[in-house]
Amino acid sequence: EVQLQASGGGLVQAGGSLRLSCVISGFTFENHAIGWFRQVPGRAREAVSCISGSGGPTSYTDDVKGRFTISSDNAHNTLYLQMNSLKPEDTAVYYCAAAKRPACYFSPFDDYWGQGTQVTVSS
Repeated sequence: EVQLQASGGGLVQAGGSLRLSCVISGFTFENHAIGWFRQVPGRAREAVSCISGSGGPTSYTDDVKGRFTISSDNAHNTLYLQMNSLKPEDTAVYYCAAAKRPACYFSPFDDYWGQGTQVTVSS
């Protein structure tokens, strides 16, 4: 059974940092792209970042470039998202997800999803 368990969200002031974690079980990273998405109520889900399952190429949406860093620990099947210089507009529920291919690109990314973790950035 595939499971993606995200954690690390919380309330932080603007300019602060958070690190999200996603523990993944049920498949090996090497054959999958893994990534982070976020959603605000009433708005479409948007891609944040993804990484090749081999730990190689990464992609970021323009809004987070230079502030967020995605990484993976293949030995522990854990995906991370280090979020620095947080802004109120980063407030959302963040989801980790995986696609049944190693290449990192945002669409489609529909194969496996975890539950979300709430990130709230106060001004």
